[in-house]
Parts: sequence; structure tokens; C-alpha cells
Amino acid sequence: MNKSNQQKTPLFTALVDYAKSDVIPFDVPGHKRGHVSNKFNDALGKYSMKLDVNSSKKLDLLGNPHGVILESEKLLAEAYSADHAFMLVNGSTSGVQYMIMTACTSGSKIILPRNVHKSAINGLILSGALPVFIQPEVNEEWGIANGVSFQSIKRAILDNLDAKAIFLINPTYFGAVSDLKSIIAFAHKHNMVVLVDEAHGSHFPFHPSFPHEAMILGADMSTISMHKTGGSLTQSSVLLLNERTITRSQVRSTISLFQTTSASYLLMASIDVARQQLVTQGKPFFGKLLQLVSLIKDRIRNMPGLDVLSYENIDGIGIYDVDELKIVVRVNDLGLSGFEVYDMLCEEYHIQVELAETNVILAVVSVGDDVNSLELLVNALQDISSKYYGQKEKLLIKAVDVLVKPELLISPKDAYYSQKKSISIDDAKGEICGESIMIYPPGIPLLIPGEKITQEIINYYKFLITQNSVTINDEENSNFIKVLGT
Repeated sequence: MNKSNQQKTPLFTALVDYAKSDVIPFDVPGHKRGHVSNKFNDALGKYSMKLDVNSSKKLDLLGNPHGVILESEKLLAEAYSADHAFMLVNGSTSGVQYMIMTACTSGSKIILPRNVHKSAINGLILSGALPVFIQPEVNEEWGIANGVSFQSIKRAILDNLDAKAIFLINPTYFGAVSDLKSIIAFAHKHNMVVLVDEAHGSHFPFHPSFPHEAMILGADMSTISMHKTGGSLTQSSVLLLNERTITRSQVRSTISLFQTTSASYLLMASIDVARQQLVTQGKPFFGKLLQLVSLIKDRIRNMPGLDVLSYENIDGIGIYDVDELKIVVRVNDLGLSGFEVYDMLCEEYHIQVELAETNVILAVVSVGDDVNSLELLVNALQDISSKYYGQKEKLLIKAVDVLVKPELLISPKDAYYSQKKSISIDDAKGEICGESIMIYPPGIPLLIPGEKITQEIINYYKFLITQNSVTINDEENSNFIKVLGT
């Protein structure tokens, strides 16, 4: 990697120069470089509004870049050991869909774990690809899904030699990493494209203690959320390509089907700067942060009623490596669910963690954290521990049954476009689901279109409602669900 070139921020620099110029805008956007005075513009600041501009010859065009955007994308590709990079302004949701739609055609098979994000399910619906779901390994004590084992992937490949692609998660929401190197090599041996959802791994290349990023291991495509752990603005992501069997023009063609022609320069410029900072400052910064996080985890682990996921207390199945910047805290020994602790932290301590599950909460640590933010988290958890430990019986809710993949009876695309009816969730046992149902975050569906609804899923869904979790489905009334039928 050319560290001297990585110091550059071509798009950001050009954007700042443009904002400082005396250009009279008779193009869009209509706020005309913040000339309109309103509450939003005043809160954001006039100079910030000057950075919100439209595509021009000087600032390049995201849909067909030849100037500063292309230069920035080349630097991104180099930073992530990829042949090509594509800036995205609709999050990794779009990147995941672009990968699936580029690699798969209608009716082609794709092998993927059942704990994929909603975006992958939507990619199946859009492409018409047929999923071959494999079961991620489940940690029963913690009630969370880990990665997928190499052996389960190997079996799925040998049983489905006609599959076009394999889709993997690196890392999972809880930081689990599968044996990506072995999986990629075996998949390529059997002429399958490897796609990787790397939304939570944008920091991986920038310190040797992190797991390897997908592209350096030879994956065909991966999608990274620069905004999640890399420091760019929300919604800014990057699609990466190793040009093995899929070409740059194929990917660009797929992106052009859906991506806006009015891409936000604020989002793109934030990717440019985040990349430069990660490359030039990442190693020393993350080295210190990892030491701090290790100490923080030890302190939380010693609090009565709490535990922190680590190599010492995981079962190891489906976990080849771990992202140590994920702090997964098991809270059910306090007699509380993760959802209750999530709400407590927000309402009583003004701390927003990433997500909750039945037994755990997840705090994501990134480039924006330091000793002060982590100390506040520790103090809040210490206070919760002292208040609740020994006051309530240990919470025993078995979530394992719903982590096991449901039975897929109809393809997601066919189910999505079938006739549906709305019925009470209490009457849904045995029916075929007509929509995606999930809690957000993390956005991993409990059910997807085409899956058989079981009593275990109904019971767990009703439990989630009692926990005041944010459930997402098509119906406004969460007690109803769409199923196939008239």
C-alpha cells in the first residue's frame, strides 16, 4: 500500500474548494448552498450546507466516475486490498442487494446462513435466487447465533454443486468470525462466487489483532459499512470487488439500476476522510483502544450477575476468530432481559447501546470511543448490577428454538408476490409467512416470506412484544401477520 497516496482525500478536498468558491448555483439542490434560512439550515450551519451540492464536472458523477470520485474509489480499493471499490449512499443494505443481484439470476441457488440481515432476504426477492439456508452455530447459554462452521459450509457446497454463490457474514453482530480463508478456497474450487456482508468490519484491515478482511482472503465481493465502525456519516458504505469471474462493469451496471443519480457529497466525502484516517492513524489508535476494551471487559465480567463474551466462555463452534471491539454483556442472571437493560441504559443513564437480545446487550466500540465513554458504560452497568443482583430469579427464556432455521416451503420471491391475508398471530401456526418479521436492531428476520410459522416462533414473537422491543412487519397492529392465502 502506498501510504503517501493514502494521505490524500481527493473528493473531500475538491468539495471544500468548491464550497469556498464564488459559484452562483442555478442547479439543484434548491436550498442554493444554504441560502434559504430555516431551522435545519441554521442548526447544521451555513458552511455545512455549502458542502451539500449536486454533481458537476469539477466534482465528478458517482454513477459514472472519471475524476475525484474515481480517484477516491481507487484509494478505497487499495486500502481494503480489493481490485475495485464503489462508494454507496444507501448503506450496506444496498451493497448486499447489489452483490446478490450481480452474482445470481432468477432460479439460481445461493448458500447462506439463516441469520443474515433483512437486506439479504430482500436481495433474494429482487433477484429471484433460491436460498439454501445453513444453520449458524448457536450458543445456548448466551442465546445468540455464532458464525457458520467450515464443515457445515462444506456439506452445503457438496450437496448443492449447482449453486452459483455463497454468502457469509464477517463478523456477525456479536463479533463472531468464521474460517473465511478455508471457506473461500473450497467455494472457489467448486466454481462458486463468495459474497461477504462485512457491514460491521470496516476497521479490520487497520490493526493486526483484528480478524482478516474478506478481500485480502480472496472473496469476490464484500460490502462494508464505513459509518458503523469507520467514522463516516450514517448511510455511507462501500462495495468491494476482486475481479475474478465478476467484472467491474457488471457491478456498475447493477448499482446503476437502483442507486440515486443525486448522490450526497456529504456522505461520499465522509467516506474519503474516514478511509484516510483509518489508514494513516488506525494501527496506533486501535492498539490503544483494544487494550482499553480488554480492561473494560474484565471489570464488567467481575460485576455480580454480569458476564462478557470472550474466548474463555464461548463454546468455540462457528467461531474461528472474534472482533474484540464488540462488548456482548449477558444480563439474564440479574433476572432481567437484555431488552429491559437496553431501556434502562437509555432512559436512566442516557447510554444508547447497539441492540438487545433476550439474554444480552451489545455495545459497539469504534473510532469515536475513548476512556471517558467506556467509563460511563462501566459505571452504569455497575449501578444496575448493584441494584438488581440477588433481587430477582435468574431469567430463563429459551431462545434457541427460534434461532434454528424455520422450514422454507416457497421461494421468498414467489411468496412475496403471492396473494396474502392478514390473521391474528395466535392463529398463524402452520401457515406460510407472507412477509419479513424482525426486531430492529439487528434486522435479522424471525420469519421471511415462504417460511412455515411454528408455535415456538409465535411464542417468542409475543415475548418480544411484552419486552417493548421494536418489531417490524407489514401490519400496523403487531398482533397480526400476513400469511399466504385469500
